[in-house]
Amino acid sequence: MRRRVEAEFEELRGRTFAIAYRMTGSVADAEEIGQESMLRLEQARQAGEEVSSPKAWVSTVATRLAIDQLRSARVEREAYVGPWLPEPLLTDEGPAPAPEPGPAEHAEVADSLSQAFLVLLESLTPVERAVFLLREVFGFEYGRIAATVGRSEENCRQILARARRRVEERRFRFETDERHREELFDRFLEACEDGDVGALEGMLAADAVLYSDGGGKISAARRPIHRRERIVRFLVRVTRMRRERGDYRLRRARINGQPGRLIVDPDGRVSDVLTIDVAEGAIQTIRIVRNPDKLRHLNAE
Repeated sequence: MRRRVEAEFEELRGRTFAIAYRMTGSVADAEEIGQESMLRLEQARQAGEEVSSPKAWVSTVATRLAIDQLRSARVEREAYVGPWLPEPLLTDEGPAPAPEPGPAEHAEVADSLSQAFLVLLESLTPVERAVFLLREVFGFEYGRIAATVGRSEENCRQILARARRRVEERRFRFETDERHREELFDRFLEACEDGDVGALEGMLAADAVLYSDGGGKISAARRPIHRRERIVRFLVRVTRMRRERGDYRLRRARINGQPGRLIVDPDGRVSDVLTIDVAEGAIQTIRIVRNPDKLRHLNAE
């Protein structure tokens, strides 16, 4: 009995986290929403409410809480200093971040966790985001989606069609060969260490862009850096400055379902999280999360 209860708790915890993290892009918010969803489920059961499908029940509650969270955070997001990036999620540990896909759905589920995808979702309203995720990632029926967001089924179909168009217009298509992406990442970082301008320029797409999220809390580029020549100058300068400040090490990790690297200071704390997008053999996008608030969960004692 106890094992069954624990298994149900972990399954529901994973489901609420999966929805809330994709909705908010925040590990801290997703964990709080998950805890609140589970608390409300327990309260409903204690009050005698019949919950025929706990998974559907907590999914609905988590979605509604995430919509509320996004609406309340709108002003804060608009005033955010510099580029906004999601809190990096280590997908090889922690609560299960995804639905239970079969082999055919694995790539799509991983894509729905990527930083590129989560940034793209920022172009949607909270309700559009909820409808899109519940249908496209979690496979909800329109009737349940409608009940969750408080709209008619027909309206939800219209919202989904609009959200799909917006997403497909901007969606980044990853190179699927992970081994090649890892090798390219290693060569890229080695070239940064060596200050090899020619090698770096050869690995970056002509229209590459770099985003550095410091949130106004720590030094970072306040605007996206476009064009490979400017990106290379920035990377070489930053790497040299970091090396002058002291020793550090790079640690491989899966970040949001994609190959990533952690920069770890001598005291063992993660100071930066790096991810890249690769297409047609070249690095298209570099994302660096430096905001210490967004790395707090990686440095928890």
